[in-house]
Amino acid sequence: MFSTTGSRLVVLCLSAAAAGACANAQPQQSPPPMPAITEPVMFDTPEADRILAALQVFPPDNPWNQDISALPVHPDSQKMIAIIGPDKPLQYNLDMGFIIVPPNQPRVPVKLLDYPEESDPGPYPVPDNAPIENWPMQRNEDVDALPKPGQTLEQLQREGTGDRHVIVVDPVNGKLYEFWQARKTDAGWEASNAAAFDLKTGALRPERWTSADAAGLPIFPAVVRYDECERGMVEHAMRFTVRRTRRAYVLPATHWASRETDPALPRMGERFRLRKDFDITPFPPHVQAILKGLKKYGMFVADNGSDWHMSIAPDRRLKGLETLLQVKGSDFEVVDTRARSVEGR
Repeated sequence: MFSTTGSRLVVLCLSAAAAGACANAQPQQSPPPMPAITEPVMFDTPEADRILAALQVFPPDNPWNQDISALPVHPDSQKMIAIIGPDKPLQYNLDMGFIIVPPNQPRVPVKLLDYPEESDPGPYPVPDNAPIENWPMQRNEDVDALPKPGQTLEQLQREGTGDRHVIVVDPVNGKLYEFWQARKTDAGWEASNAAAFDLKTGALRPERWTSADAAGLPIFPAVVRYDECERGMVEHAMRFTVRRTRRAYVLPATHWASRETDPALPRMGERFRLRKDFDITPFPPHVQAILKGLKKYGMFVADNGSDWHMSIAPDRRLKGLETLLQVKGSDFEVVDTRARSVEGR
């Protein structure tokens, strides 16, 4: 990551600069009542499904919940697709697990090693059993970061390699905490940085600040989850990575992580959608739910990584995901969200 520093907090949909990004946001039905949460709940459980069904993640008019199916195609769409790879398949990592915590979860310090000046202050409600990225599944482009055979979660917390994201969701208080390169030690938790988000307001990071994602974006709202695939549609924007980005971002991203200036490269926060004419009927139900979401809400360029790699929760209950590889880069297009863009110099 290449880090720059800024100071102004951006609240999307509250400024004229972001008005275009919110123009097509659609109202959603009110969620059911929130179940009582008395202890940490792992993401891949029926209890988590009930909680997530009741959780409104960001306001309905937030960009993550914006219907982009009718927005115009970006004038440089074909150039960006050509650079990323029109013949490359849509890949996926089973990587971003998370833990749901009760409103009174004890807060603990986390030692911040690399970006303390771009981190939100602690202490943080991180439970002892917080899952490390890739737990418990075995699919990630970084094969060295995968859990080893027989390795326990506690061992992975201490010995794991790679990005080691940790994601903590506090539904009752409407807070989200995300850590990059988190590790448990004898002295407690440590991480390269810590980012906190307000799930009720959708307030973003100060501009030019990184987060657990290089784009400065939150990860959790973009992760594909079992509960929504089971309901038949992923009803939010998703996240994916590309190998090369340019030194720029477009809201809701707030940070770039590249020195390249080629205008044909995508910016952090660039929004892609699956083409309207793409036939999803041959795909199994859980994958159809993802593809429907990609047509309506699309996916954000969130970080540098392998091309066309989406993030999906490492949930054993998801079925048929291997058919995603039948989708190619040429099946996507870049949309013009009319959101404010910031170019590096």
